[in-house]
Amino acid sequence: MSEIAHRIIADLLYARTGQQLAANRRWRIETALAGVFRERGIANLDQLVCLLADPREYTLAQDVVEALLNNETYFFRDKVMFDLLAKEVLPDLAARRADSRRLAIWSAGCSTGQEVLSLAMLFAENRERWDGWRIDILGTDISARAIETARSGCYSQFEIQRGLGVSQMLSWFEEKPGNVWGPCRALTRRVRFERRNVLDAPPDPGRFDLILCRNLLLYFAAANRTRAFARLAEASASDGWLMIGAGESARGLSDAFAPTCDTSGLYRRVALSAAPNAARAPAQSAR
Repeated sequence: MSEIAHRIIADLLYARTGQQLAANRRWRIETALAGVFRERGIANLDQLVCLLADPREYTLAQDVVEALLNNETYFFRDKVMFDLLAKEVLPDLAARRADSRRLAIWSAGCSTGQEVLSLAMLFAENRERWDGWRIDILGTDISARAIETARSGCYSQFEIQRGLGVSQMLSWFEEKPGNVWGPCRALTRRVRFERRNVLDAPPDPGRFDLILCRNLLLYFAAANRTRAFARLAEASASDGWLMIGAGESARGLSDAFAPTCDTSGLYRRVALSAAPNAARAPAQSAR
């Protein structure tokens, strides 16, 4: 039954999140679910599948999905991309939004919040330029556990050191009881978190000046990638920026964004009149 069990688990993940667990990646199922097995006293995958057939085991299904989601992240992940934001994207937005002095940023698939706080640090470290601006940074993720961690703002010694220099850590984070670290008010006042699937209707359509959706689209099949790009396009301002993972591409999936300066992963929103074939997302959720 093992092969069938693998397929059932993969189908559960797809039904709840829209994410695809390809056959060549199903080897990681048992490893990812080891904690669920231990906590629930489950012996193997076949027993798990039998338990999932019981409608009373709704929380078990949720635990399985949470365990299968990849929440890998750290501060300033892919530093080159953050340097590009600081040197090219944010100066452009500072000029374009000089009158309103407002910026809205969306980090889709933000996991436990390090990317969002890294963005907040870009503004905090350039205080003179952004003094008097209203900066709103929204982080979303389908994982309820990840969003709970992001909202708590509590990071272990290991987590706080991944991607941060000692100076940044001491400048923008405070040690708390229990050997954990939390962000200071200069960061938290600019950020907020919501549980949301990128395939669902976007928050605040047309509002976001910059959207980051990095290393998330690769977990979707082509149809859902197209759908995700359509959602991102709906959320983007007409002259907004989009940053995806360096190994991801919008080519063949969306006419709503165009690559900029041949930089892998960085796109600009294309005016609607110039993108007649931009994909439109269906109304029904993938969940």
